[in-house]
Amino acid sequence: MIRGGSVQIDRRALLRGTAGLALAAAGLPLAGRGAVAADLKTVRFSEAVHNLGYINLYVGMHAGIFEKNGLDMQVSAAGGDTQTFAAVLGGSADFAIGDATMAQISRENGGPGVVVGTVVQRAHYFGVSKTLEPFTDPAKFKGLKIATSPEPNTNFSVAKRLIEKAGMKLGVDATIVPVNPGTEIAAMLAGQADIAIAYQPGVASAVAQGAKIVFDFSTYIGPFCNTGIMVLPSTIEKDPDMVQALVTSFEEASRKTYADPAFAKEVARKEFPDLAGDVVDAAIEAELKYLIPAQSVITKQDQWANLMDMQVYLGNAKGTVPFDKIIDNSFAEKAIKMAG
Repeated sequence: MIRGGSVQIDRRALLRGTAGLALAAAGLPLAGRGAVAADLKTVRFSEAVHNLGYINLYVGMHAGIFEKNGLDMQVSAAGGDTQTFAAVLGGSADFAIGDATMAQISRENGGPGVVVGTVVQRAHYFGVSKTLEPFTDPAKFKGLKIATSPEPNTNFSVAKRLIEKAGMKLGVDATIVPVNPGTEIAAMLAGQADIAIAYQPGVASAVAQGAKIVFDFSTYIGPFCNTGIMVLPSTIEKDPDMVQALVTSFEEASRKTYADPAFAKEVARKEFPDLAGDVVDAAIEAELKYLIPAQSVITKQDQWANLMDMQVYLGNAKGTVPFDKIIDNSFAEKAIKMAG
């Protein structure tokens, strides 16, 4: 996780060094690089949790893409979807990435919130277990204890809807065991649950410890705006150039992630140095295999419809804000044209 103090300073130094190498490779002279650094716009950026579903963000940072586009990214992990959007609402972050339902809920309650891009285009959760065999029928969740992060985090929502859609009653036919975000795997390994619904790299780490992926949510749900870039309308109005630079950077980073998996693995190893390298590599291979990171920053209507269908079903949102009123794809459309 990204933490405060010296750890964060060391991480920024690492990223600046990596970005410097990227700029050098691009042929920018030393004097030019100094001028770029001096003119960078500071961006306070909040991620829900530090995880490999957000590999596009980390690729963009290590490749120097954000700096190339004039941005100095100061990233912090909020600890959950609610907390990351709260950072934007409270003014401590310019942008947040997490469950974009938070922006929808805010709008339905008379508050602000706009989604300007997608970072994770499919449900980046897997059912992981040490005792179960792989299955595709949701009815197989019957009788299980399922570890997820608490409501309204996305993996809780996904699990709850799956159970109820399969004709089961939550708490009777299947039980959700809510745990702190990022600790789902540990709870399962400790015997508190039969199955954990978790994301990478925790999934690959669990597999290395003898567990296996037994259910694939990305295929079950299909296109899905799992993680969106959220911002306030006032920020767009005040500094549209910053918003454009950020969205453009994500478009470029998304393409690089898929075009250069070896680099994505290298970045992932740096972001998660406490994990074995082969575990991190396996996590990235799974992310790309299941098309979980966004291939483009633009938010598609089917992705958003699947997210809203789930959240309306669960009662977390009413779905009363039309797509074109909460999704601003203008920056993404321009970014795509610029990328060619």
